[in-house]
Amino acid sequence: MRIRLRPALKHLLIATGLLTAAVTLAGSRPIALAQSDGTSTPPPTSETTPAPPQPTMPPAEETATPPQVLVEALVGEIRKLNPLLASYNPVDRDITALIFEGLTTTNAYGEIIPLLAESWRVSDDGLQYLVRLRDDVLWHDGVPFSAVDVVFTAQLLSAPDFPGPAELHEFWRTVEVDVLDERTVRFRLTQPLASFPDQLRIGIVPEHVLRGVSGETLAQHPFNLDPIGTGPYQFEALTASTGHLDGVQLRLAPVFRQRPDGAEGFALERIVFRTYPSAEAALEAFAANEVNSIGQIPPALLVDAQRIPGLSLYSAVAPQVGVLIYNWDRDSVSYVRNPRVRLALAHAVDRAALIAKHLPGAAILADSPLLPNSWAYDPAPWPAYDLARAQQLMETAGAVFEAPAEAEPEADADAPDEPLPEDETPPAEDTTPGEGEAEGVGEAPESTPTPTEAPPAPPKRAMTILVPDDAALEALAGDLAAAWEQLGFSAGVDPVSPGEMKTRLERGDFDMALVELSFEPYADPDPYVFWHQGQSEGGQNFGAMDDRRISEALENARREPHGVNRAYYYSRFQELFAQRVPALVLYYPLYIYGADSHLDGVELGFLSTPSDRFRTIRAWRFVE
Repeated sequence: MRIRLRPALKHLLIATGLLTAAVTLAGSRPIALAQSDGTSTPPPTSETTPAPPQPTMPPAEETATPPQVLVEALVGEIRKLNPLLASYNPVDRDITALIFEGLTTTNAYGEIIPLLAESWRVSDDGLQYLVRLRDDVLWHDGVPFSAVDVVFTAQLLSAPDFPGPAELHEFWRTVEVDVLDERTVRFRLTQPLASFPDQLRIGIVPEHVLRGVSGETLAQHPFNLDPIGTGPYQFEALTASTGHLDGVQLRLAPVFRQRPDGAEGFALERIVFRTYPSAEAALEAFAANEVNSIGQIPPALLVDAQRIPGLSLYSAVAPQVGVLIYNWDRDSVSYVRNPRVRLALAHAVDRAALIAKHLPGAAILADSPLLPNSWAYDPAPWPAYDLARAQQLMETAGAVFEAPAEAEPEADADAPDEPLPEDETPPAEDTTPGEGEAEGVGEAPESTPTPTEAPPAPPKRAMTILVPDDAALEALAGDLAAAWEQLGFSAGVDPVSPGEMKTRLERGDFDMALVELSFEPYADPDPYVFWHQGQSEGGQNFGAMDDRRISEALENARREPHGVNRAYYYSRFQELFAQRVPALVLYYPLYIYGADSHLDGVELGFLSTPSDRFRTIRAWRFVE
């Protein structure tokens, strides 16, 4: 079939006219229209356009409601509007989320539910997934969606020369995909993977448009700026100013309206994305009435955003968790392998006070290594702030603390599952005379007092916290260091650039590190790559954390295809994490979205990426 193309030049010539027409029809606050020379025309006001006298008129018949248009500011550049290539570019990911659909999607709790799939069935050994497809889906050009499109997409992902993210290729090259009939696809895995339905959320691309395209030629194909999907909104035009691509216009897809899930709602008839070089510029654009929503507001600009009239702010937990990890593989801090020491470090820190002090409005206190709005979230009681308890634990850990490094892992492995008893105290020194000794034997005469000397102060144990070069996080790490100095540690803070942070984490060149572990773009709660003992090489277990019980819980959850059983294993994982504190869980960063106060129906819910904010786009509408 002929590949469908629309000349880019034509788009550039008509873009401004289309954008002007669309935005003028918006039923919300007036939007200033960008001109090709970079200037703008202000919206009409009572000062610039005096209201004419109103004659007495009979009641007019109700007129049709004008189309509603959302104009949203994104920070960055449009590169490739292809879901297979969009992972690394948030702007592309936001736009393609409305154009394309996967076989599955998520609900407000992060649970995987069908989308282009009607249902799926898992074999008893967990190695095969039979996916039944919907029969009411059309591509935006009217061609029926089928199993051929699914297999074609998987073949592009698994191609040796696939130009997209390496982790996507590495996963899909291990999956066999077959068409069983027009509406049934079979996936064969090399090992059981309960999170596989989450992998099926990636957008499906049309075989009839990209037929003959190889992995090598995919990155340069015109489709990447002229996409065709099955989602609620379809590509209409690119926009540009001064010869630079600066936006894209989408409109509600007529073929989507024919589906049962598209028949109601979707009051926004057009969505226009405009790109800006910075978040500051995006805020200025809102204040100047150029846009009526902002894709993401960084915490550093939260105060500025709160001062802008008419801007409503929405927040949700971002798909990250901030933790302080220990380097279990470094001899200079080998004491972190001792569970009593780790528990002492946890008790010495008032986490709630520190997060409220250093990250107000930017994060909330974390009490689990899993995200709080995930279906698997079931936190166990975290060690409470108790400095006396922390000091007591350090005293009882003393003998093991000074033991050779090779003896400490065994002590950790034999530690009880339950927290150490609160009334446990170090054994008192035995001053009773031994067998065969009489009282006074070996004592100096009372007339000759023995000179006494103050015992030497124990040497402070040095540690350094590696932290991103961010003022708030650096201050947070500084207060952690101060808290641990009360336990006899000499702690320092080492702020570094993002690039150096990544390099040193991968090399294991740190004592402790303040990191934000990201689940993005996955919705499944599986934290295997962060905490399994086998993920210190090639994974993200940067501190080589080595706890067999925690690893077993993650292994079981990863293999178990049934949600109820998986929930039990993840509950067990969180319980063990709170008891054995292999790392210090600190905070959940917040994602902040800004929109015109007249935009109704915005609900963020669970986010695996910021583009999940569009999950409830059906209910969004401008109101007076």
